[in-house]
Amino acid sequence: MAGEGRAARLAPVVDMAEKNEKAAAQRLGHFQGQVNLATSKLGDLENFRGEYQAQWVERGSQGVSGQWLRNYQNFLGQLETAVGQQRQSLQWHENNLNKARETWQQAYARVEGLRKLVQRYADEARQLEDKREQKLMDELSQRLPRQEIN
Repeated sequence: MAGEGRAARLAPVVDMAEKNEKAAAQRLGHFQGQVNLATSKLGDLENFRGEYQAQWVERGSQGVSGQWLRNYQNFLGQLETAVGQQRQSLQWHENNLNKARETWQQAYARVEGLRKLVQRYADEARQLEDKREQKLMDELSQRLPRQEIN
């Protein structure tokens, strides 16, 4: 049964491909978590910046000192820098996620291709065995004496 032998010989290759695919899926999950975290941090910073700017409107209507205005502008500048850095961090994590997704897709496609090949080999072996059995049954039926039904 050559088909079964071929399928059995592929088993270690399929196992290794499945392990690679699982590892790629775990990396994909890790990077998705990093993107989620970076997105959350960016949202928090942007919300804080919005709240801080709202203080300007509230406080500014009451009049502010030059020192308060300088402090406000300095802190707002620091917030803008932090938001920009977090956007860069998010972009970096998104790039890693995209690479991890591509790696996983390739690993998944390899596993699926190998599984289909193993299935094809198993199907071929089964068909060969079915043909052998049918041939054997035909030969046996030709050898057996025929009984006539009255």
